Amino acid sequence: MNAITEPSLRSRQNFLVGLLKPILDEDCLLWEPEDTIPYECDGLAAYRQMPLAVALPTTEQQVIAILKICHDYQIPIVPRGAGTGLSGGAMPIAQGLVLSLAKFKKILAIDPIARTANVQPGVRNLAISEAVAKHQLYYAPDPSSQIACTIGGNVSENSGGVHCLKYGLTIHNVLRIRAILITGEVIEFGGIAPDSPGLDLFSVFIGSEGMLAIVTEVTVKLIPKPQIAKVIMASFDDIEKGGHAVAAVIGAGIIPAGLEMMDQPATRAVEEFVHAGYDIDAQTILLCESDGTPEEVEEEIAKMSAVLNASGATRLQVSKSEAERLKFWSGRKNAFPAAGRVSPDYYCMDGTIPRRQISELLKRIKGMEEKYQLGCMNVFHAGDGNMHPLIMFNGADHAQWLRAEDFGAEILEACVELGGTITGEHGVGVEKINSMCIQFSELERNFFWGIKASFDPQKLLNPDKAIPTLHRCAEYGRMRISKGILPHPELERF
Repeated sequence: MNAITEPSLRSRQNFLVGLLKPILDEDCLLWEPEDTIPYECDGLAAYRQMPLAVALPTTEQQVIAILKICHDYQIPIVPRGAGTGLSGGAMPIAQGLVLSLAKFKKILAIDPIARTANVQPGVRNLAISEAVAKHQLYYAPDPSSQIACTIGGNVSENSGGVHCLKYGLTIHNVLRIRAILITGEVIEFGGIAPDSPGLDLFSVFIGSEGMLAIVTEVTVKLIPKPQIAKVIMASFDDIEKGGHAVAAVIGAGIIPAGLEMMDQPATRAVEEFVHAGYDIDAQTILLCESDGTPEEVEEEIAKMSAVLNASGATRLQVSKSEAERLKFWSGRKNAFPAAGRVSPDYYCMDGTIPRRQISELLKRIKGMEEKYQLGCMNVFHAGDGNMHPLIMFNGADHAQWLRAEDFGAEILEACVELGGTITGEHGVGVEKINSMCIQFSELERNFFWGIKASFDPQKLLNPDKAIPTLHRCAEYGRMRISKGILPHPELERF
C-alpha cells in the first residue's frame, strides 16, 4: 500500500492533482483556492473546510479510476451532490478529495408502463417529475430544496418532503442503486423485481451519507398524478391545540397527502416573503392535503375538517383552485429563505418525535428560547413528527453561534428523551455526530462501525462523519460536564 508521505499540504495537493490529471478533462479537476472555495461547505455554512482538490468526473469509468487511486494512496474522499445538505455531510476533509457527481445529470431511461425512471445521481429531484409529466406521472419525494437537490444526495440522506407521510421517503420510492466501492468494484442494491436475493443491504445503503460507496445510477419508482388535490389551512389560537390536532387526524385513521405545521413566527416571516395567504394572527397553522379522485378528496376533506374543528381550530380555509393550493405550499417550502430575511443567520435542526409529543417539544423549545436568549421559528413535517426548528442568531457574534449550537443540541436531546431520534431526513454529518453518543449505546455504535468496515475498512469514504468514535463521545461527555450539564446516562461511564 502506497501512502502519501510529503510533509506539506501543498505537496500533498500537487501529488494528488498529478495522479488525477491523466484521468479527468482539464475543466473537471479543480485545485486552486478560487475554484475550490464553493465546495468548502454544504448548506450548513457554519462548518467549513477547504479540500485538496475537487474532481468532477463525467463517466463511471472515471469514478472507478479515481476510487482506485484514492484506495491505493489512502486519500480520503467526500462525495458531493448539489451541496444542499444541512448537516455538513458534504464538508471536505482537509487532506482529501471532494468527488462531485454534478456532471452525472442524464435521465437514462423512462418506462411509463413499468412506471420507473433510470437516472444518474446528479439529476435534480424536480427534473424527474418534469421529464415524466407528459405521461401523467411524477416522483413523489419532494424536499423543500427539490428544485436544486439531486437524487444521489436524496439517496445518501434518505430525504423526504412535505408529501412523505402518504408516499414515503426516498427508500420507499427507489428500486435499484448502482454504486462503486472504494476498491473500484461495481455493486448493485435492490432491483426491479419485488424482492432480491441475499441480505437486504438496500435499506442499509440508503441514508448511509456517502460512507459506504459512490452512487452512479438510480432507478426510481414513479406514481400517477392524482386527478385532484386540495389543502386545508387550519388556524389555531394555541400551539398545543395544533399539536394535538396532528395526532387527532392520524388517530382518526386519515393519512393526508401532506400534513405540515408552522408556528406564528414562521407564518409571519413567510407571509412577508411570498404572500401565501397565511393567517398571521394564528398561533400555529396546519396544512392538511388530500389527493385522489374528486369523490375521495371531497370525503377526506370533510373528515379532516371535522377532526380539526373538534380539535379547536379557529378557522379553516380550503384551497379553491390548483393555483391557491400551490400558493399555500409555496409558503411552507419557502420557510427557510423567509427565515434568512428576518435573521442574519439561522440554524436548522432536524429531530423526530412521536406525534403525540409535538406539543410537549414545542413547549420545551419556548423555554429554551428564554434560556439561550435566541428566537426560534418552528416548521415541520407534522404528520411524521419530523421537526425543523430554525434557531435565529447573528453569525458575526461568535458567542451567539455557540449558544445556537447548545440550543440545537438540547432540542435533539429532548427529541431522544421524548422517544424520538436526532434526525429525520437531514442526516448526521458533522452537525449531529456528538448527539449520536446520546442516541446510541457503545455497542450499537460498534455495530455501525462494523458495517462501515465491511464496505470501507480503511475509512476513506466520508471519514469522521455520522458515527462518533469512543474518544469523541468521551470528549463530548467531559465538555457537557464543564458546561454544568448533568451527564447523560449513556455518557456517565466516561
